[in-house]
Amino acid sequence: MKKLYLYNSLTKSREPFAPISNDEVKIYSCGPTVYDFPHIGNYRSFLFSDLLHRTLKAFGYRVKLVMNITDIDDKTIKASLAHKESLKSYTDRYTQAFLQDLKDLQILQASHYPRATDNIKEMIEMIKVLLEKKHAYIADGSVYFRLSTFPNYGKLNHFKLEDQIVGAGGRNDSDEYKKENFSDFVLWKKYQESDGDVFYDSPFGKGRPGWHIECSAMSRRFLGDHFDIHTGGTDNRFPHHENEIAQSECFSGKDFVNYWLHVAHLLVEGEKMSKSLGNFYTLRDLTKRNINPLTLRYMMLSTHYRNPFNFTLEGVSAVEKAIARVNRTVQRLEEQQKELAIEAASDKKSPTEKKIHANEDKVVEKMEREIDRFYQALADDLNTSSALSVLFDVLALVNPLLDKNQMTDKIAKSLTVFLHKVDEIFCFIDFDSTESKIPKDISDLAEKRDEARKNKDYALSDQLRDEIIAKGYKVEDAANKTVVKKHDA
Repeated sequence: MKKLYLYNSLTKSREPFAPISNDEVKIYSCGPTVYDFPHIGNYRSFLFSDLLHRTLKAFGYRVKLVMNITDIDDKTIKASLAHKESLKSYTDRYTQAFLQDLKDLQILQASHYPRATDNIKEMIEMIKVLLEKKHAYIADGSVYFRLSTFPNYGKLNHFKLEDQIVGAGGRNDSDEYKKENFSDFVLWKKYQESDGDVFYDSPFGKGRPGWHIECSAMSRRFLGDHFDIHTGGTDNRFPHHENEIAQSECFSGKDFVNYWLHVAHLLVEGEKMSKSLGNFYTLRDLTKRNINPLTLRYMMLSTHYRNPFNFTLEGVSAVEKAIARVNRTVQRLEEQQKELAIEAASDKKSPTEKKIHANEDKVVEKMEREIDRFYQALADDLNTSSALSVLFDVLALVNPLLDKNQMTDKIAKSLTVFLHKVDEIFCFIDFDSTESKIPKDISDLAEKRDEARKNKDYALSDQLRDEIIAKGYKVEDAANKTVVKKHDA
């Protein structure tokens, strides 16, 4: 099993990954709050979780990934009331939209997508224990976590409680707040008229859970008190993740999570994304601009997750060209593999092929080394930019062979293995880019043109080329073959 190194926010260091159990890696990833469509900044975190999931699987681990759905909090209640719709109906719609987006982005399905509203009982049980242990108290009908009972508060964000407590105090009912405003945070919120008909009965009175206890209860239910990895955006480090640690460790008396992995911020055209600036994008906004979701996937994964990512429309164009370059190589490879199969069936071996066969072992060995380099990059804290550079090094190696029609079966198979390993992680390569996507009438015209070129009937060849172009396709000349592509390829 390959050795993986990850940067742990808890220790501020790059550490070798050592799972709690050899059988399974347990991961909790902060999911969406379903009050609206997630924006592309949210999807950077979700794509990172998928990158981690896929890399662990590629390295031989079994993975149990849990991603929560926050369907009850300040935002969801406010939005559902504004739309005069029940909380369940409102959040169900956005939950389904989110799950569809995951499919469009080729994000592997999690083991569980628990909804907060399906885990109220577990939240109440945690709060009861925290009250019994004096880590929580009831005030004005709500329940609050008592920060002073957890001296390690601040360990994820690297501040000491005693250094921060001066000037702070009181209680905080908000789900989100800044460090300078921290204080005892809410575990259970007393019912208010502004919550409409959203409330649950509990031993503490009518109300609803605070945001932070939701994740602690759901991670405990599906992963246990102590698990391997917790992921999320850097904006969740405080207060959300800090509060998760406090309430979970006070509840169980155990360490909560071994590795905390955080994704850096996203910018749009160099600025913070904001509706007021007109640079706020959801996945649906991008598809309306004819931007393929897999283009966004490639873009986001091409930047290391701990570096800020700047989304630009110019960058979209550059990525589309990079993807097209890869897919063009795949298409040419598939075409030459078919030609090799025909030659093998007829037992024809040209002098050129014999010459190349003498060197193919060296090329195949080089390809195997490149596979190792690819995984070494991923093993280095999921260094995707370095991993992608290996891909383009391989293209530089094999494209000259394709240009000269000198691909051999052994090299082709080795290249195919490499490309599939890349795609297991990045998921943008089109392995169905050849004639299977070209209508039969267009393929027939291409075959007639090949015959005309073979017979040196260049007038007919040009006529057939123009006919194919008139039907909306591009025509490219390979060594002995007409290559037809859709204009959007």
